[in-house]
Amino acid sequence: MASRSSRTIYVGNLPLDVKEWEIEDLFYKYGHILDIELKLPSRPPGFCFVEFEDPLDAEDAIRGRDGYNFDGCRIRVEFAHGGRGQSSRHDYGGGSSRGGRGRFSVSHRSEFRVVVRGLPSSASWQDLKDHMRKAGDVCFAEVHQDGDGAMGIVDYTNYDDMKYAIRKLDDSEFRNPFARAYIRVIPFSIGFGKLSGFGLFKHYLSMF
Repeated sequence: MASRSSRTIYVGNLPLDVKEWEIEDLFYKYGHILDIELKLPSRPPGFCFVEFEDPLDAEDAIRGRDGYNFDGCRIRVEFAHGGRGQSSRHDYGGGSSRGGRGRFSVSHRSEFRVVVRGLPSSASWQDLKDHMRKAGDVCFAEVHQDGDGAMGIVDYTNYDDMKYAIRKLDDSEFRNPFARAYIRVIPFSIGFGKLSGFGLFKHYLSMF
């Protein structure tokens, strides 16, 4: 049977008054839904995880609903990168991790990579990916705890977007629903190429 990560999608930028049946109405036509996990924080936006029975149905849902205008909100739909619920927002490989724990998942990496320092501890890989998209096409984002805050790794699909991110987003203001901070965006050392996850962060921090 296909893994849960290949069958589960993340739906972001939802209004806080959304109901579970409305989510089902949005996605039922793409295939049989096994579970809907709705998350409504104290401040917008809301988000949810939808698990399909068939991974192909999950792919169809992403193609059909990403960018869809729902009740005045342009929703974001993508694979949940390793699971559902809170843990999926802090995983290696798809997005992020906390405290060195998490599951690896299939993701698209590239050589066009930057390091992001100074993130607030509440930053998720989705938050980071959204912020870094201001400079270009992001194909991977990962967040890890770094002392009182967090740090991230971001991969772009091409060299020009990576260089533009360093120019445009270094010392930019990062925001999520819970915090804001001015971040540093710096080139990723070639020496990290064979490392990933927690080992990568330990190697990076050892250089300072």
